[in-house]
Amino acid sequence: MKIDVVTLFPGIFRGPLDESMLRLAQERGKVEIRVVDLRDCAEGRHRVADDAPYGGGGGMILKPEPLFRAVHTLRRVGSRVILLDPRGQRFTQRVARELSKAEHLILLAGHYEGVDERVRRHLVDDELSIGDYVLTGGEVPALVVIDAVVRLLPGVLGDEAAPDNDSFARGLLEGPHYTRPAEFQGLEVPPLLLSGDHAAIATWRRRQALWLTYCHRPDLLTQADLNDEERALIEAFRRGRTLADLDS
Repeated sequence: MKIDVVTLFPGIFRGPLDESMLRLAQERGKVEIRVVDLRDCAEGRHRVADDAPYGGGGGMILKPEPLFRAVHTLRRVGSRVILLDPRGQRFTQRVARELSKAEHLILLAGHYEGVDERVRRHLVDDELSIGDYVLTGGEVPALVVIDAVVRLLPGVLGDEAAPDNDSFARGLLEGPHYTRPAEFQGLEVPPLLLSGDHAAIATWRRRQALWLTYCHRPDLLTQADLNDEERALIEAFRRGRTLADLDS
């Protein structure tokens, strides 16, 4: 996969792209990530990429010419141009999985008060938002999208099944995890996890995930992939039963 990020502030990407999983994915040839300075696509001595909005109002708007020039230079067959913008659809694990199948992503990091509307209407294929809050620009959202997408690429993670077990992979939060030591300051790991009974452990983890999702993100349950037994368990939670009650 190839990912190009077009931004006014390329320095924001230097640290995150050079660390951890993103660094390893690039070193292994699983993804090629380039950061393009939008000012390099602007004309004139001062390479101005933003201007005041017509009609007045505060703030600055990213001009259309540099963005169109950047995309026209980068775009090829199979490219998907995405604007990081509050108006976009909510970025979810489902969207990340869809994007992980693309050959080439061009991410446009909006800034200031936004981009010229002609960019939105005539240049981009999709718009994405990572949440209902205000950020300085689209650079951090672009990093979120890159991280979520790249970890889904085959061969990036050591355990190929790991992405399927993550929170949100099946519409649920992930259950609790424990590691060594088995006892810490009088606090013990649940004995079942030490039993070696992998089928029982899988059932325990799934039930824990259902309970945690019900307690913390019940909205996710409307779209979760549940079987009949799990739906019955959720219904018991709604009637006031806890997981501890049902397991006792």
